[in-house]
Amino acid sequence: MTATTVLTTERLTLRPWRLEDAPAALEVYGHTEVTRWLSPEMDRVPDKAAMRLLLQQWAAESGRLSAPAGRWAVQRDSDGLVIGGAVLLPLPPGEEDLEIGWQLRPDTWGHGYATETTHALAAHAFSQDVHEVFAVVRPGNTRAAATVRNNGMHWVGETTKYYGIELQVFRLRRADLDSAAPASPRPQDRD
Repeated sequence: MTATTVLTTERLTLRPWRLEDAPAALEVYGHTEVTRWLSPEMDRVPDKAAMRLLLQQWAAESGRLSAPAGRWAVQRDSDGLVIGGAVLLPLPPGEEDLEIGWQLRPDTWGHGYATETTHALAAHAFSQDVHEVFAVVRPGNTRAAATVRNNGMHWVGETTKYYGIELQVFRLRRADLDSAAPASPRPQDRD
């Protein structure tokens, strides 16, 4: 088990999920506008009790993952509000590829938080000797495709390899990380 890494950017803190985050997490994962784009393994969360259970599962999962993989709450520094979640997770079926992803409250879309989050996660992964990360995007999710391109990711094709559904695959290598994107995160180990 590894210590959870906290990442900070100019406007955000990516930190471990806490059980008390359930109401804020439900504002993300309780919206069909968010969950319709997620993997088939993730349905819309119906209520706070189900969200608490899912947060417990994510905490247990994070404890078993090897760095830099994990799940983070995305907290806006200006008001302390948890506005979303972010992941670096091994992709099925072979878990040889590392997926980068984010999910944000719909009322925070369009402010660059997804781009900032993606850049922070990629910089963190690359600081841990990861050579490439992948984003898998459902066809039609133009917001996600634009975000990954804003971070220098390149479209590599479509596949059903990962979740058994047609997905667009984007790849980011260390050399491709857009230098115009937000500054690199400052990792801090949680006590």
